[in-house]
Amino acid sequence: MKRTLPLLLLAALSLACVQAAFSQQDMKVLAPAALGKLTRPAAQFNHDPHNEKAKLDDCVICHHGGADGKQDKSVSTEGTPCADCHKVKSVGKNTGLQRAYHKQCIDCHKAKGKGPVACGQCHKR
Repeated sequence: MKRTLPLLLLAALSLACVQAAFSQQDMKVLAPAALGKLTRPAAQFNHDPHNEKAKLDDCVICHHGGADGKQDKSVSTEGTPCADCHKVKSVGKNTGLQRAYHKQCIDCHKAKGKGPVACGQCHKR
């Protein structure tokens, strides 16, 4: 019995470490390099679990195309970084990068009456 207890504790600790490693790998953050140094921590966003919970199954809902400041929900841009279309500073009618993220997330959360809408709810210190 004296030998099995330390082995069981070691096995439990190993399992906990493996679980922590995999759960951290799944965690994503929204922090495009184009924004440079952030004034708040990056927004934590776990893509697949978020979409499952929100029942979002069409990528174009978030990954929209468009030009001249108009969204085009018939064109999906999944796989293309937001910064490729949304520059850090607004240009003409095109939405700036930070505002694009905020509008996309906050507007949807407000429309559905669910999800974080305040700064500290996404950008956790």
